[in-house]
Amino acid sequence: MDVRVGDILEMKKPHPCGNKTFLVLRVGMDFRLRCQNCGREVMVPRVKIERNIKKIQRKDDEQI
Repeated sequence: MDVRVGDILEMKKPHPCGNKTFLVLRVGMDFRLRCQNCGREVMVPRVKIERNIKKIQRKDDEQI
């Protein structure tokens, strides 16, 4: 899956604050994501993230 820094991910399951969108800050074996609602940053393994992605939005409004 082609996920890049700066992408906005819409996940299947929400963050505890209720938001489902996250900004990608770091890509590798782990992803560093920032919740778009509360601003909390989390490190999550790549495998778990790729399983739960619903939609990817690029900076240039290209949807995948």
